[in-house]
Amino acid sequence: MLATRRRDVAAIAYGFMASKALFAALEIGLFSLLADGPRTSAALAAETGVAPHRLTTLLRALAALGLLTADDEGFRNAPAAQRHLVRGSRADIGEYYRLQVGRQIYPALAHLDAGIAGRGGAFGGFDELMASPEEASTFTVGQHCASLELARKLVDRLPLADARTLLDVGAGSGAFAIAFCEHHPELRATLLDFPQTLDVARSYRDAAGLTDRIALVPGNATSTEWPAEQDAVLMSYLLSALTADEADAALAAAHRSLRPGGLLVVHDFMLDDTATGPSAAALWFLQYLAWRPDVWSFTGAELGERMAKAGFAPTPAAEVVPETTKLILARKGEDR
Repeated sequence: MLATRRRDVAAIAYGFMASKALFAALEIGLFSLLADGPRTSAALAAETGVAPHRLTTLLRALAALGLLTADDEGFRNAPAAQRHLVRGSRADIGEYYRLQVGRQIYPALAHLDAGIAGRGGAFGGFDELMASPEEASTFTVGQHCASLELARKLVDRLPLADARTLLDVGAGSGAFAIAFCEHHPELRATLLDFPQTLDVARSYRDAAGLTDRIALVPGNATSTEWPAEQDAVLMSYLLSALTADEADAALAAAHRSLRPGGLLVVHDFMLDDTATGPSAAALWFLQYLAWRPDVWSFTGAELGERMAKAGFAPTPAAEVVPETTKLILARKGEDR
């Protein structure tokens, strides 16, 4: 939306305060405490251990943001908070916001100026983050929370009924492979990602009862050899984290990995073809600069052109997460 007034500019400038209010509430489990109905600030203070005057200030801020409501009975979750921020609810994405966004992406953005100046990653960068078992676990657990429901919704849009093998590159927790294997009993998947990430993915795979159908290949998407003769290759949130040259190399690797006629599935942040939005996708591309100054941003059409040059026949980009991500499906052409 075009910023036309001072208040529009102010909303952008002060947006980080609202973000931090959300993260603070998630850290103390506030929305889960309100899952069963209204509570007074005094009762919530007793359960959270936060001093009443401090907690009341947070509660009032959350009410002002529309995440809580307040009446004579106390504070209660607004509908969106009840649906998405209560731990264990079917549509819960609170752990994703608390762990990955609040603890890792939010602090990294303090280094955005350095990234824009070409010094991104000075604070460690993404590869160093994922080299730490603790940080890799935080990132992967958070991502799983956001990805599993999305994957279950996406599976009906993918022509995988005849596929028997799937390679998920940059697989994270394995949420997509889990959802796809649950939906297609004949499908077997291979996850390729950092070793510390796959340590977490293993627990989700085993809990889903898919130990015998999902294999784990530790490595790096840009340097590890990909398994061959795959019916389908999935790259979700991978290309946006790479440089343009690395993305071209990943597309070439996908082409080598697929059997003739195999399916490449790319799900990622993508800009509209005008490249002026949507804002959520544009900001996700921007945050990568805090980690690596050489990453790129792309529209669906731009990515489709690169896929065609790599030997694929891509479909037009179609929206998946509104205003944020899109999907391109592409069949492998004849080997060149």
